[in-house]
Amino acid sequence: MRIKCAGAGIGIGIGFVLGTVGLSSPAAAATNEPTGDPGMHISPSHATPGSTVTVSTRACGSEIYGKGESEAGGKFHLLPGDGEGVLTGEFKVPDGTAAGGYTITLKCPPRVKITGTHWVGTGNPSGAVDAGFGAANDKGTQLALGTVLLAGAAVGGAIKMRRRPVGARV
Repeated sequence: MRIKCAGAGIGIGIGFVLGTVGLSSPAAAATNEPTGDPGMHISPSHATPGSTVTVSTRACGSEIYGKGESEAGGKFHLLPGDGEGVLTGEFKVPDGTAAGGYTITLKCPPRVKITGTHWVGTGNPSGAVDAGFGAANDKGTQLALGTVLLAGAAVGGAIKMRRRPVGARV
């Protein structure tokens, strides 16, 4: 009888761990990723206002110059980069740019045109997250509630063990 109970407890624990890992997988966070031609590399793809974004491409072939334009940062030049056939340019995301996706267009002679999207966010979050249990800054109440719940569980377990016959205790 005890083996069945232990097996059930282990099964529930494994299910909990697998569910937690499954929910935190990168596949769940696959929204708002950069889009566009795979011949364009945007770094960082998620920028903040005031940051510099670097764009590089191999789509221009042997050309030594190209032009770029970002909806958020305006026009910029593409010049030879680190590798052979790579053109690189950069622009600054202006302060006060609203969060969202912005198109980048690159043009090279004679008729090469590619587009991609970079994302502008509001920066790194700061402060607590409101998860629905009252104000995030009300830690005292949340701590007291958690303590009461844990103490109640401990008392309930002690009462249950105390009420069992002596021979049934584990």
